[in-house]
Amino acid sequence: MNNIIPISGRVKFQLTIDPSVWIFDERKIDLTTYFDEERVEVDEIEQYSKAVAEHFSREIKEGAEIPKAASPAKKKTQKEQLLNGTFGIKMKPFIKNAEPESGAEKVMISTADGVHSFSMEEAGELILAFSKNGKPLREDGPVHILFEDGSNRDNPITNVRKITIS
Repeated sequence: MNNIIPISGRVKFQLTIDPSVWIFDERKIDLTTYFDEERVEVDEIEQYSKAVAEHFSREIKEGAEIPKAASPAKKKTQKEQLLNGTFGIKMKPFIKNAEPESGAEKVMISTADGVHSFSMEEAGELILAFSKNGKPLREDGPVHILFEDGSNRDNPITNVRKITIS
């Protein structure tokens, strides 16, 4: 089985994505809790700006602090989570990086069993699950496609071979 998934079609840049490296991606989603928790959309730039401003104000008032070393227990917990977790990543950044041509309307996901068609907006919200219980999805992977609302988490789209934007 090939672990690389090509993104092609009406795009400025044809991409190949490799799910085996996403475990290190900060955009990954913990699928064990994602569908059960309430989510609030956050503007990351605004959140970052507020945090930097708050940090700067605190340093002006109180002086700089020496950075604290991460405790070994915290590192071990994060490592255990990576080794045992179930993760996915949204498809939106990959579509955006491929830069679809103007007029591109559909995202076609080709699997071993057929083709699934989504609008550009729907496809951006799809989640590419790439690990389950700390293991890559080798049998019917390399990714499983999950809907944003989790309605197909017990029956995901599997055996993904390529993504075509048309």
